[in-house]
Amino acid sequence: MTSSLWSPDARAPREHDAVQDGVFTAQPVQYAEQALLGALLLNPRLLPGLPPLTADHFDNHTHGILFTVMGRLAVPPPAEHATTPVWVTAVADAARADAPGVTQSYLHTLIAACPAHAHAAAYAGMIRADHARRTLRERALTLEQAATDTHHPQPATATLAAADALAAELDAFAAAHAPHPGSLPHAPTPAPPPRMPSEDVRADERDLLAALAAAPDTLQRLRWLSADDYAIPLHGAVHRCLNALAHRREPVDPVTVLWEAAHRGLLDHTPAADVMALVSTPTGTPEYWATVVVERALLHQAHTTARHIHAYADAPANTPHQLITGSRRALAALHAIRVRWHQAAAAPRAPGTRRPAAARGRPPPSTRLPVPAATAPRRSS
Repeated sequence: MTSSLWSPDARAPREHDAVQDGVFTAQPVQYAEQALLGALLLNPRLLPGLPPLTADHFDNHTHGILFTVMGRLAVPPPAEHATTPVWVTAVADAARADAPGVTQSYLHTLIAACPAHAHAAAYAGMIRADHARRTLRERALTLEQAATDTHHPQPATATLAAADALAAELDAFAAAHAPHPGSLPHAPTPAPPPRMPSEDVRADERDLLAALAAAPDTLQRLRWLSADDYAIPLHGAVHRCLNALAHRREPVDPVTVLWEAAHRGLLDHTPAADVMALVSTPTGTPEYWATVVVERALLHQAHTTARHIHAYADAPANTPHQLITGSRRALAALHAIRVRWHQAAAAPRAPGTRRPAAARGRPPPSTRLPVPAATAPRRSS
């Protein structure tokens, strides 16, 4: 079977299709769609025995129309079907209302593309699996867009809604495929998206470190905050210094933090004055800034998760089992930080807490709003 079986008007090339020497090369699912439709044209009585399938499962829009038409038409008696082309004629006539380019000649091409009509259920399973792969790719793209939307008023809420939609699609996909041990994806895991912190991000993290240094007892309550949540590695390392001092119940101030940082090798690449400056000017409460930092970490992990699932769905070498396993692992990493973000959002804070007014171009008190209890605060643009 070659790509010459394709009707030139049946389908336009898509981004994930191959083009070699200027010739459009169809994806394997397109051959499965041809084979299934050919099988149903040869033997329409196979329709009731197929797994659940709708027009939306087909990658080729015209193929979906043909499948829908076959489901609507009355199947001719076996004797009539065996001696006359009444079934092919009826399908072609009914399909032209929504697909004017369909001809009886193309339907005969579909029949020729079917290796064995008895394998119709297998072809339908391939179509369902590829539809799930495409849907997961689209859901991953939606998750990535939500996680990187800097203009949404509640980005964490929108991102988690997109993650829930992706997880629901994955559950439906998994329900149709029995578990298979050791099904790790073949595709390499893409690197996390680079974190390129703006001055606002740097300022927020500095404010958090300084607030923690001024009130180290709060570290015990902020167990949901991790050093890995910081966008800047140095800031995460200084957080570990603060945590270690507080855990040992030792005094915490810029000098003791510097001493701890020296023992951890932070001064090999960072001037001592810079380390001390990070914990020297507290502004606001630790709970406030910790929530900001955790929210940004949540969005970054969601972006990473979306990239991983997108890569798995794009790799044709991954079986459905491998796609399910890899996607679930990626979502588990997002779930872990999601739990901590919910803990941060639910953490008690003083009524009417406002964004601290300070330097670096922050809004004046008249424009600052109370921090919602259910979401992390964000810096005004």
